[in-house]
Amino acid sequence: MTPSTLGDLTVREVPLLREDDEVLPAVKRIIEVGVPALPVVDADDKFVGIFGEREFINAIFPGYIRELHYAAFVTKATDELLEKQVDCASAPVAKYMNTEHVDVGPDYSDAQLAETFMHHRVLIVPIVDDRRVTGVVTRWDFFRALAERLPA
Repeated sequence: MTPSTLGDLTVREVPLLREDDEVLPAVKRIIEVGVPALPVVDADDKFVGIFGEREFINAIFPGYIRELHYAAFVTKATDELLEKQVDCASAPVAKYMNTEHVDVGPDYSDAQLAETFMHHRVLIVPIVDDRRVTGVVTRWDFFRALAERLPA
């Protein structure tokens, strides 16, 4: 049977991060899995947020950089910055995770996925059933499937 939605074609099962997982091992896990972010769950395995590329960058760079519209005057030495932010490596992902409502239910539509990617600027959308993550759709996979469906 042919999947009826792009989401069906692109859903992935991924490991989950826990709120108390440390940032550095979480980042290594994200890289290992090859996705831009992973869902975060609480002690009861309930979905509570997302941690990935964007959240890691936010953890590394000082808060004032998020407020700037132009950062060329800020030091170019990332190593110096990393030394100052070394504490974030052992901080729990809960400190930096995105807690925006960016998940969809098991009856999601392609339009709902597209709206979530466009309006929330997330790289993954978790599929959640009764607050339990059953899979994710990455923006890249959704984009690729959408492009492949375009008539030639």
